[in-house]
Amino acid sequence: MPRSADPSPQEQRRLVRRGGGLFLSLIRWLWGWTRWIGARFLALMVVLVLIFSFINPPTSWTILTETRAYPGTPHEWTPIGEIAPAMVRSVVAAEDANFCAHWGFDMVEIRKVIASGSTRGASTLTQQTAKNVFLWQGRSWPRKLLETAYTPMIEALWSKRRIVEVYLNLAEFGPGVFGVAAAAKYHFGTTPDKLSARQAAALASVLPAPKARKPQTGSRRTRAIADGAATIAADGRDSCLQLPR
Repeated sequence: MPRSADPSPQEQRRLVRRGGGLFLSLIRWLWGWTRWIGARFLALMVVLVLIFSFINPPTSWTILTETRAYPGTPHEWTPIGEIAPAMVRSVVAAEDANFCAHWGFDMVEIRKVIASGSTRGASTLTQQTAKNVFLWQGRSWPRKLLETAYTPMIEALWSKRRIVEVYLNLAEFGPGVFGVAAAAKYHFGTTPDKLSARQAAALASVLPAPKARKPQTGSRRTRAIADGAATIAADGRDSCLQLPR
């Protein structure tokens, strides 16, 4: 059989240009769809944050999953005005003493962690609230990336007082015990507005590890948190919370 002629140099260049054009067209198409999906996902995030700025989140992914394994007291919502000021100050003192001064990320604490090489976290109350409301527990880069995106949105659309209110109502204070109302009832047989300074500090002391710790009113950590709560009240670091003296 006669051998077919090889493409000429001009034909080869034309085929290369055509292949390159198809590849660039595919890249542009993928980039267009990525931007379209990303823009709508970002808009959905903003809408959710805006909705929960005035509507109380009814539950969370963590509550739905954890209460099956640890059935505890029923979760119920408590407005911040019905929570003892000592409880609000205690959670700030324990978890994020500079809460009123930062914009969602505590750069001072982040620099300290980086400089020390420590593995401890430097998550603020805003970051923890973003995780508790919109995301899931556990460590992963996708979750951390979403948490980082949600945090400035929450700071922009919610008041500091609202952030602490939502946090206190969704935080876990023991296996299957979610929210300050359930915690006050389960651990001390009282209501959130009647928590003493020492009881409030004891509840705040379990937050880093709610499944492993129990609130102890006489522990060294509880005393330190109670002292911290009194300190931020005295030096004005609780000013954004608008709490009665």
